[in-house]
Amino acid sequence: MISLLDATTDPNLFAPWFKRRETWSAWFAFLSALFAQPMSEEQLAIYEQCTGRQAAPVSVASEAWLVIGRRGGKSFVLALIAVYLACFFDYRRHLARGERGSVLVIAASQKQARVIFRFVRGLLTGVPLLAKMIERETADSFDLDNGVSVEVSTASYRTVRGYSVLAALCDEIAFWQTADDAAEPDFEVLNALRPAMATIPSVMLLCASSPYSRKGALWDGYRKHFGKNGDPVLVWHAPTRTMNPTVPQALVDQELERDHASASAEYLAQFRSDIESFVSREAVEACIAVGVRERAPAPDTRYFAFCDPSGGSADSFTLAIGHQQESTAVIDAVREVRPPFSPESAVVEFVDLLKRYRVGTVTGDRYGGEWPREAFRKLDVQYELSQRPKSDLYRDFLPLVNSQQVELLDYPRSVAQLCSLERRTARGGRDSIDHAPGMHDDIANAIAGLVVHLGRAVDHTNLDWILGPDDEDIGLSPRASSISEKAEYARQKRPDEVGE
Repeated sequence: MISLLDATTDPNLFAPWFKRRETWSAWFAFLSALFAQPMSEEQLAIYEQCTGRQAAPVSVASEAWLVIGRRGGKSFVLALIAVYLACFFDYRRHLARGERGSVLVIAASQKQARVIFRFVRGLLTGVPLLAKMIERETADSFDLDNGVSVEVSTASYRTVRGYSVLAALCDEIAFWQTADDAAEPDFEVLNALRPAMATIPSVMLLCASSPYSRKGALWDGYRKHFGKNGDPVLVWHAPTRTMNPTVPQALVDQELERDHASASAEYLAQFRSDIESFVSREAVEACIAVGVRERAPAPDTRYFAFCDPSGGSADSFTLAIGHQQESTAVIDAVREVRPPFSPESAVVEFVDLLKRYRVGTVTGDRYGGEWPREAFRKLDVQYELSQRPKSDLYRDFLPLVNSQQVELLDYPRSVAQLCSLERRTARGGRDSIDHAPGMHDDIANAIAGLVVHLGRAVDHTNLDWILGPDDEDIGLSPRASSISEKAEYARQKRPDEVGE
């Protein structure tokens, strides 16, 4: 059987894709290490630099992690390996009659999956010898005449079940997302993949990505296996220009000057140290009322609401309703309308829910200018703009969660979004809290906004009760004045009732 390295020099196979072979030298070193091929002195030096090891591998790697800078060529090489494994290996003796084996290329998103699929199509159809093997082509797969299918899909631990997986190549695993309820879906996908690969000898699991934060499967693989001689799991760590010297150094320097932390991850393949998890899963789970999906409105309870609007094409439109019970903010109902949807229909649905809880005013952010206010106003609900940015809402929300002064519903998607929030340190030293790249925080934003505004609304209400109707002529509007201004006046007017 021809080796993959030899196939890259064969004009009847993959040589047309490697006309400038000097720019691929680091990738040839990686392929030599992956398939335990003899290395030249130059390749061995690259191997030592990118693996932190001195001893060359003596057996084909069944698992490898590639931590490589952006534009380094990862997606094309994964497609190349997928086509090679599917076309040049004979797996039929390991498959039952009528069973097809799958070489899966799993991408972070549908857009990324399309990029890899174009590479796969180009390699298969561009080589006449391989094109003859194609029995059927679909939008995301090729069935070959040797009982193997090459399939491209997005990351989901549910969709990989049921396959006989011959090889799994996971692209941009540091940025995988899923709508499922796992806080770290990358581990869940890998956990679902490994049993599907258990019955096939010589399977291969490759996980490639530019790095991001110091958490998740990519960081775990790097931390456990990098630089360890004799470890069967290969870790290859290299900046962009090591793997692809055609990327201009001037571009890298420019990006480092603009945002050093981000560019160090993108181009130097360094895991970011300025990003940490915002709230622990243990703290969130301690606030959950297990088994409670929604609370019916009570006649003697005053409810408040916060929403995170959306235009209907990318993000969800979310709403949270709750009340204050002594020192605890209680979430009573959560709604999410996921895209695509009609924003007007979502507003109608939300207003029906608001009226069930006797809520005539909803607070939300400044998304869409006048549109949300106008849409709610038409249905006799007032939309008030939150005066606080999202990061501030999350920052004030955190101590309430840590002290268990929040009672959350048993709603898995809200737990996943809250646990995936990240705290970043900006260049000026100011912290910001937001969702990770490719993730969403629409439900988390609605819940955090409600909890924070609940406390402020109750403070206003209590002070209004203390001051009473006789004190409304002083020019302090109950809705417009700050809590601190109203509290100071109340201390002067009713010192025995207010105190500190």
